[in-house]
Amino acid sequence: MSPRSQSASLVRARPGPDDLRRTFEAVPPRTSDGDAPFADSWWGRSWVAALESLSMDEGRLARGRTYADSGHVAAITVTPGRVVAYVHGSRPRPYRAELHLRTLTDTGWDAFLDAVAATPGHLAALLAKEMPHTLVDTAAEAGAGLLPAAGDLDPSCSCPDRGWPCKHVAALCYQMARLLDADPFVLLLLRGRGERELVEELGRRNAAHSARERPSAPAAPSVPAREAFADRYLPPLPAPLPEPAYPGQPPSYPELPGARDPLALDHLATGAAERAHALLTTGHDPLAGLGPWQDAVRLAAARPTAGLTATTRALYRELAYATGRTTTDLARAVAAWRQGGADGLAVLETPWDPPAGPFDRARPALAAADFPRFQPWRNHLTHPVGTLQVRFGQDGRWYGYESDRGKDDWWPRAMPDTDPVAVLMALLGR
Repeated sequence: MSPRSQSASLVRARPGPDDLRRTFEAVPPRTSDGDAPFADSWWGRSWVAALESLSMDEGRLARGRTYADSGHVAAITVTPGRVVAYVHGSRPRPYRAELHLRTLTDTGWDAFLDAVAATPGHLAALLAKEMPHTLVDTAAEAGAGLLPAAGDLDPSCSCPDRGWPCKHVAALCYQMARLLDADPFVLLLLRGRGERELVEELGRRNAAHSARERPSAPAAPSVPAREAFADRYLPPLPAPLPEPAYPGQPPSYPELPGARDPLALDHLATGAAERAHALLTTGHDPLAGLGPWQDAVRLAAARPTAGLTATTRALYRELAYATGRTTTDLARAVAAWRQGGADGLAVLETPWDPPAGPFDRARPALAAADFPRFQPWRNHLTHPVGTLQVRFGQDGRWYGYESDRGKDDWWPRAMPDTDPVAVLMALLGR
């Protein structure tokens, strides 16, 4: 296996929050001959040449190459202008090796991108993880050198060795050559731009360049519509049909094998007809803004309140199944909807922190009405015995709740009011 194909099979990158930070997992030791080139691609070898031009100390470079061959380099993080990795040396604690490379200016990037976009083959080569000589030459002609030249790399390391570079940075550089072999976009990231941004920008500029090069098509002959129909007689449109006085009655649904409850389906169809009628007659959707759960609660709340009939139970089962809730969840939500519609459901399901004002005045008002001291939590005030509770809604009203003693099982009761004392009186039947 060639070094490049080995690199492509071993290098794995964990992307950061965007593609301006890429972390490559540690590469296992090389299994090929140690004398084989560390990079197979010509741009990878150019990187190695830039490294080796940093120092005349062949010993340090050789030890760095051995470290890289032996898998001493941990995960490598590449960001614009900077490469960082921990390298394991002779001591238990690894050293932090860094390598800096000057990024291109915005002017340099503009010149490079325009030059590359003018040659479609360059973009195709990059997408294939190739970097042809012509692309690098094009960049150089545009004043944007991609590959480092002698003296471009600036190394640093936490080790005590003052070599330029030390063996740890040399090991990092050799491993970087393997990354570049597998993905030349790593070099472009070092120069300051991420792969996603480059591909999108090159595609946009390539399309704009192609549009400029493409000869414009002659304008198709056209005639204004007013002139085309000037000598034609068009009869007036018929008057619209009168609006129905009430929603149409859906058809009856037979009970089919394997089908869900037909009465529940009839209820859903009736609700859809009423919604369509309102939209037709007013131009407004009365249920706009409701999510699937809110709409399911609304449908269930529209059923008669006098007990759970077989039809109502079937509807509850269907709606609970469709929304991933239990029938108990739905029954509690229906009670909240009947309290205050969508606002009442929000009070049941979404605690919030009221600003200073009516919520702060509620406790003194309850104390003045000879109620014991209620315990506050967010927008809730709870009786010390734990059986009564009032909740302040974002609509400025108070909602009453009850629970059995010793249980945290609150159910909406009584109608909302702007006065918490009135709500508690209603809960107590006074």
